[in-house]
Order: sequence, then structure tokens, then C-alpha cells
Amino acid sequence: MIQILKIVTLLFIVTCTSAQSKDGYWDNIRTTNETITLRAGEKKIVKSADFPDGTTEIVYRITILDENQKLSSSLVSVLKAIPDPTGISQGAAGAIFLLSTISGDDKCKYAIFADANEADLFLITAKKEKACLIQDTPINKEARILKSKSSECFNAKTQNLYFAFQSDNWVMKEKVIIEVVPWIDNKASLGWNIETKKEVLALNKTLKVYDSLTRKDTFSAAFLEMVSQKYSFKEFTNLLPIEKSAVIEQITEEALKKTGETKKYYSLFRDRANAEINKGNFEDAITIIQSELIAKKREESINYSILGNYYILSKQFDKSKKTITEALAKDSTDINLQLQLAHLYMFTDRISESKDLHKKYKDQNVNSKTSWIQQTKKDFELFRKCHLPDDDFKKILRVLE
Repeated sequence: MIQILKIVTLLFIVTCTSAQSKDGYWDNIRTTNETITLRAGEKKIVKSADFPDGTTEIVYRITILDENQKLSSSLVSVLKAIPDPTGISQGAAGAIFLLSTISGDDKCKYAIFADANEADLFLITAKKEKACLIQDTPINKEARILKSKSSECFNAKTQNLYFAFQSDNWVMKEKVIIEVVPWIDNKASLGWNIETKKEVLALNKTLKVYDSLTRKDTFSAAFLEMVSQKYSFKEFTNLLPIEKSAVIEQITEEALKKTGETKKYYSLFRDRANAEINKGNFEDAITIIQSELIAKKREESINYSILGNYYILSKQFDKSKKTITEALAKDSTDINLQLQLAHLYMFTDRISESKDLHKKYKDQNVNSKTSWIQQTKKDFELFRKCHLPDDDFKKILRVLE
């Protein structure tokens, strides 16, 4: 029989511990535990400690002691025996448990304010109309739970409460102990609710790639899910701009992989690079392709082709040769790379090799919409614009006729 009781007790402890760790916990660090002394008829305010993110309810206990009396146990130690707030809410048993401590004969009235200004006004006027909870019957001990969903005093945005005390003694002073312990809901502590999720969705819609997407809702859902899984709302909000930018870039790409639209995202970097080329900023364009696409292994083949072309435009022929050669070693069938190699041969006095490549590929397309011949003519126009020598252009165009 004793052994059975031990097993039952152990199971009870494990169950309670699991319930607390799964759903939330009593925060025994960010508690309020203050003792004040009230003279006859005196009024005082006690501001609670800041409630942590995810506080969904609080328990407070007020104890009035005669001089030299001490509490038999703190509220935190009492709460350790209760795994979750429902244990306190279940009728008289919980209340009696919370109040099972010494108290004196002295009594006081109290009220709770959610607004600091109203609490300060109480000290001057003794008016309690704006209080969210009023106890006008003098008490020598009190314990209550305030839930965010049902109490006027407390909601998810409440940072502090202000406890206003007024002595009911006519002659003697009294000692008042106020203890407040918050319950932290694990899920709520992350800060993700309808409003905070809407903020992230609004941010997601400002991304440059967003308007070009065909599966916007799928992307938005994936983006929001990844942000909320990796960060609490406060962590995400408090990231430094440079950190947030990197995080958003990473999550954007991961979300686009889910929608199958990464190519639209990568094209934004190529558009940026092309804009720099049109301004004559060759090095800036090269840096964008190298750092944003090649270094991050985003569609390697086409990016090597573009980089090789940019090196040609800036007359860095040796770098162009190295880039194109390395890329062709990975994929010798890439037509764009073959075209850039043909251009490189033309500009480095290897015109016959350039002609051979044009003869070999002139009837093919460099992509689904553009033929080899069309792209060659387009590239020649760009070469002229960038003041590259055009002596051999006619020779190549004759081969393409």
C-alpha cells in the first residue's frame, strides 16, 4: 500500500511539473513583494513590478500584520505547490490555501488602479471611481487572481498595476504586505497575436519581390510562419537594422522556395546590376552579381554568364576568361556561357574561334524567348554603348546571316 502511494505521489508531481513547463510558469523572479507601514488614516500607493511579456494572469495577496508579526510563508513558495492558475481558480480550497498564513487584527481598505495618474489622484482626493477594483470593506487579509480575459484591471498590454491602500485604524499604525506573482503563458510570451502578425504581414508586402509573385498568400503565410518560429515578436522588433535586413533576406528566400518562385527574387539582383551597368558603374554591377548571386550560390550558370559579360564590358578580359572557363567546366551545355566565350574570343584576337562558336550555335536559343542571333545583336549594341572596339562586328554578323 505504501509503495502504491509513493507511485501515485510521484505521478502527481510529474504531471504537475509537466503541466507547468508545457503551458507556462509562475515567474518567481519578476514578482512584487513590498511591505509598507500605514499610520492612522494614511494612504499609500504600491506600484507592481513590470509584468513580463506573456503574462496572462496574476495572483496577488495582501496581508495586514500587527507590529512584529511575520508571514509564515511567501506567496511564491505557496504557488510552487500549484502547477497552474486553474489550481487557484477552483473554488474555496485554492483561496484558503493562499490565505493560510498569520494575519493581525488591524485592517485596511484598498483599490487597484490600472492608470498611474488615477492612482496619484487617489492620494490627493481619496476618490476611487476610476479604480478597476475596489475593496471598501476593511480586510486583514486578501488573495485574488486576475485573468487577462475577464478582469477590468488586467489585459495582455498591462505593464503595471497600482495598489492603493488606506488605513482603517484610528490610532495605531499597521504593516501591510503586498505580493504579486505573474503567470507566464509560454505561447503568449512570444508576443504573437493578431495585431503583431499583421505588422509582419504589412512588412512582407513592402518587399520588392512581393508584387511580382503569383502566389502571394502562400508566400505571406510561409514568411509569417518562419519569422514567428525563429523569433519572439520583441526579439524580431529589437533587431538592429542590419540584422533585420539579413534576417528578412534569408526568410524571404526560404519562403520563396516553398512557393517555387525564387527566380523572381534572384532577378531583382540582376535588375539592380543591370541598372548600374546602364549608369556605367561596372564595378558596382560586378559586386552585386558576385556578392548577391554567385557567393550565395543562387542559379550559378546564368550568373557566371552575366559576370563574364560584365568583365568584358569593363575590358577585364582575363577575369572574364577565368569566370567563363570555370562555369563551362561545371556546365558545358549552357548556351549563354558559349555566347560570352564567343564575345571574349572576338575581343582577344581569336576571331576564327569566335566564328566557329557562332556557326555552331546560331540556330539555337539562349533562352526560351531569345535566339542566339537576337542576343548577339543586342550584346553588340551594348558593346558600342560602352565604347568597346567594333571592328569585328560585321565579320560575326556575316556568319549569322
